[in-house]
Amino acid sequence: MYMSLTDSLTFNNGATVTNRLVMPPMITFHANEDGTVSQTTLDYYGARSNVAGMIIVEACSVTETGKGVPFQIGVYDDKFIPGLKQLAQTLKKDGNKAIVQLQHAGRESGEAYKLFNEAHAPSAFDMEFLGYPVKELTNEQIESIIEDFGQATRRLMEAGFDGVEIHGANHYLLQQFFSEYSNRRTDNWGGSLEKRMKFPLAVVKEVCRVVEESGRKDFIIGYRISPEEIHEENFGYSYKESTQLIDAVLAYPLDYIHLSLMTQYDQKATNSDRTYSELFKEVIADRAKLIIVSNVFSQTDAEKALEYGDLVGIGRASLIDPEFGKKIIENRGDEIVSTLTQAQFDKAKWPPVLSQMYKSGNYPLPPMPGIETI
Repeated sequence: MYMSLTDSLTFNNGATVTNRLVMPPMITFHANEDGTVSQTTLDYYGARSNVAGMIIVEACSVTETGKGVPFQIGVYDDKFIPGLKQLAQTLKKDGNKAIVQLQHAGRESGEAYKLFNEAHAPSAFDMEFLGYPVKELTNEQIESIIEDFGQATRRLMEAGFDGVEIHGANHYLLQQFFSEYSNRRTDNWGGSLEKRMKFPLAVVKEVCRVVEESGRKDFIIGYRISPEEIHEENFGYSYKESTQLIDAVLAYPLDYIHLSLMTQYDQKATNSDRTYSELFKEVIADRAKLIIVSNVFSQTDAEKALEYGDLVGIGRASLIDPEFGKKIIENRGDEIVSTLTQAQFDKAKWPPVLSQMYKSGNYPLPPMPGIETI
């Protein structure tokens, strides 16, 4: 069946988004130092309130000891709720769905290490690339973090958000538990594939429990996953394992699965002639929707990407042109700006730290077209 970018979409829980475009979560370093929502946060997201039908706020920390980067929004205390309410109102002012990505950075908790001289992971072993040691999480700490995901969800419902995305990708804590490279435990949380699934599934279960008890039947729950973890000699898992995880995740009432892809929306799996989209769609079936991302900069790109998923993420494109979705809806897709200029940069309201990191080449996303002109 033909789908248009301007078609609405209704999730299994009854929530409806007005179009098929999604602004995916991208760390942009805009909160205050204490994790509260800043004016920079409101300016950045306010400029993008109609960039897509659904906007996902990036990597908000569910616990202070799991903070990955500076200027990261916190959702681990009720003190954050007033600022989060402002953010939800800012994002939703044009009728779009506002989602928050829930994250614990695990071994990647560099900011937490600066604050507390500690970072935690499923297992402790020599990871020279980090530049600091990590400690193995105790069973008590693991159970506490699971509860933290649930409490963060409660706060976000109270703040007026439309949903949460559980961050199980990009080498953060949920992926670390699932990976046979980073999870070397021999207890109930590691070893076999089934045991390595236990932590991410426990987080999903807890988030779903909190939402169900709230009575918010239309509250959206998504799960983001990196479909493979294969880095030369370091093997974490292949798509054969990650599709099994998603099959297990979808035993719970989730609304979407979000594939984290770095090169192309039609990227093929390792040692396979099939795309990740095909492989995951086969497992997902009609149980949830699929968000596909990567290398979408124009209306034509987005239309092609929609052939691979139900919703299309416009990451770097949304950083360049905050009116990406609005222009398509108003039949002005040919006016989308896909390369940064100084004038467009001024309109885009980038947080200062994001600008510095992109210009220095230290940002983890692929290069930004036109960044050298800024």
